[in-house]
Amino acid sequence: MLHGWMDVSASFQFAVDALARDWHVIAPDLRGMGLSGWSQDGYWHPDYVADLDIVLRHYQPEGPINLIGHSMGGNIVTWWASLRPERVRRLVSMEGWALQKAPPELAPKRYLAWLEQVAHPPTFKPFAGFEVLEARLRRDNPRLAGKRAAFLARHLARQLPTGEVLYVSDPKQKMGSPIFYRIEDAVACWDRMTAPMLWVTGSESVTDKWAVESTTLFLGHLRQHHPAFREAVISDAGHMMHWEQPERMARLIEDFLE
Repeated sequence: MLHGWMDVSASFQFAVDALARDWHVIAPDLRGMGLSGWSQDGYWHPDYVADLDIVLRHYQPEGPINLIGHSMGGNIVTWWASLRPERVRRLVSMEGWALQKAPPELAPKRYLAWLEQVAHPPTFKPFAGFEVLEARLRRDNPRLAGKRAAFLARHLARQLPTGEVLYVSDPKQKMGSPIFYRIEDAVACWDRMTAPMLWVTGSESVTDKWAVESTTLFLGHLRQHHPAFREAVISDAGHMMHWEQPERMARLIEDFLE
């Protein structure tokens, strides 16, 4: 299981608790997030794919494996499944959108923005306490239960000597890449996938609105060219469906894996 941007592996705990069968679940923190180490030189998408490759080489170097990813994690597991199709038994992507395609004429502006971020790296503003962070999580995810918000807050952040709390992830995760995401490269990789794939959407999610073109291309291509592609919707859930409706997500995933 791979989590999304600025999330942590511990957020899958609710769904894992809801699984009916016994599974060997591996859920690492992506580099620069959660309890994983930080990268001095910033973060590049291929590095996450390589990290997944190394983790799977360690835990299961041979034979088919089930892959589950949310958001950015869904994008990563899809790339890996495309590169090593013989290693994947089944694949679940929970809104693992492809990134928005950008025209070349925006490249100079993108590079200049990146240079400014290198010179002045981004930071996180601390919260007054865990209770304040919990309130923010519940505001942004209105179906998130209070106890779960408290659990998440204590994995997403750490307490400072001042009593304030700060995200544990590296703020350099907020830096944009100077190199555009190439949809053409992604499509060439997707065509290599052979494992059955389940795409899951939250009924109340609006995440796809910022990448309409890439989302349309992504799903349209899979619907047309991947014979084992299926789709499902989790009702009363936003983008963070594993926070808000983990029991429904667990049933959906388990039914697909079985």
